[in-house]
Amino acid sequence: MFTELSYQDLNINAIDEIRNGWFLISAGNSEKYNTMTANWGTIGHLWHESVAIVFVRPQRYTYQFTEENDHMTLSFFPREYRPALTILGTKSGRDCDKVAESGLTPVEVEGTMTFEEASYVLVCKKLYYEDIKKENFLDEAPLLRNYPLEDFHRMYIVKIEKILKHA
Repeated sequence: MFTELSYQDLNINAIDEIRNGWFLISAGNSEKYNTMTANWGTIGHLWHESVAIVFVRPQRYTYQFTEENDHMTLSFFPREYRPALTILGTKSGRDCDKVAESGLTPVEVEGTMTFEEASYVLVCKKLYYEDIKKENFLDEAPLLRNYPLEDFHRMYIVKIEKILKHA
């Protein structure tokens, strides 16, 4: 199903994958988990670690799972799965079984959840979080464009512990 890669073998354009391909943030285990579609984030190197930085609003159902669990996955898909990611980004797991509606196949890896159809999966451990704050914006344009309701995200810096590629 998945094989492990080193970061040197991960050959993706991270900006394109995040911005245009989207990805899923998933936390929890096979007994109880949730996932959400995201297209904000970054992958890089910080504090002598390979890291990702992701953002989750507290009102999202997935937030509960990212808070309660030390690990999460970031799952990237071929563009043909865009309709599934649209469902997972527009419906709440509080209200329906959106994973079933999406047609994706959930699978537990390393004690947390991802999906069999993912091309790449980053298994991540939380290192740090910070809540986005209005007073920290140096340029008002992103604040006005992205937070008209002042519903700020929580930012998580996560260590990439494993990179898995669909076999």
